[in-house]
Amino acid sequence: MSSTASHLDACENCTTALQGDFCHQCGQSAHSPVRSFGHAIEEVFESFWHLDGRIFRTLRQLLLPGRLAADYLAGHRTRYIPPIRLFVIVAVLTFFVARLAVHVDAGTFVDKTPAPPEVATAFKDARTSEEVEKARRAHIAPLETARATMPESLRFTMDRAIAKIEKQAAKRNEELAGQPAPTPSATPTPPPRAETEAPRGYTPVDIDFLPGFANRWLTGQAEIIRLNLPRISERPQLLVNAFFASVPSALFVLVPLFALLLKLFYLGSGRLYLEHLVVALYSHAFLCVALLGILLLTMLAGQRPDVPVVGTLIGLAIAALLTWMPVYLLIMQRRVYGQSWLVTSIKFMALGWLYFTVVTTATVFLAIASLARI
Repeated sequence: MSSTASHLDACENCTTALQGDFCHQCGQSAHSPVRSFGHAIEEVFESFWHLDGRIFRTLRQLLLPGRLAADYLAGHRTRYIPPIRLFVIVAVLTFFVARLAVHVDAGTFVDKTPAPPEVATAFKDARTSEEVEKARRAHIAPLETARATMPESLRFTMDRAIAKIEKQAAKRNEELAGQPAPTPSATPTPPPRAETEAPRGYTPVDIDFLPGFANRWLTGQAEIIRLNLPRISERPQLLVNAFFASVPSALFVLVPLFALLLKLFYLGSGRLYLEHLVVALYSHAFLCVALLGILLLTMLAGQRPDVPVVGTLIGLAIAALLTWMPVYLLIMQRRVYGQSWLVTSIKFMALGWLYFTVVTTATVFLAIASLARI
């Protein structure tokens, strides 16, 4: 179909009379992609190259400290991806890659610590099954006593220690008898509770200044964490995945908080809170890009562990990135707010200390919350 046939006299969206290739009322193109195959193909490539150009232009400016934020705040916005969109894309991509790059093998924290030397020696010196049993009881008794005084959520550690001793005792009995001993269960059986021991369960959370529903919610979360601890000990990757999956959500709280700190530190700058938020979004977007680079370099190093020079070069590159990150933020703060290096440095250190404290606290809470999300 010809281009004339595909060019309309009135906008199909708002019925306004057309005066060019685009509607001056709503901005819709005068060319209908459903009436011309050529215009359909043109629209696809035009959208792709337009977006592609904005992506590369935005990333190029982002790598220069403060250039993108200053340009955006100066009113040059059309040529760049909006800060919130850029931040969301980069953050989600970075922590998705983090889940792939950071891997903890199953069983890393299970059965990796050898039994104390005195335990192995006691079983080695035993010459009869009675001596083995005597040594077994002597070493298990204090563990059972300690287990009875521990919180329910931590008793699985004692259960594993007891299971290790049971396994060594069975192995020595096998050597003495000259025949295989019964293989102990993969899941250690907790020793029987004494009659005076409290029944299994959990202690309700009762914080005076919190309302009842909050205490009930915390109690439920604590119980979920208690039940998850043995599973995490067996498969620590579950905790890693849950943690990295939660980070982007946490950043949506931390970034506005960082913008608020910028507002407080630059009260006399005349900038609005939303302008500080733009600075916060772009600075965190850069940090995510730098972290993404570190993760990719780490994955690359893992592919060639047999070539020492590769590991050395990648290590130097990672060290350079880690060094550049705070330097970038300092230069960005100086360029955007235009104060002297001395004043900027003082504010940068004070702001960095406050925000580091907030991030550290948030990380601890996020790690605890991740225990309940598995």
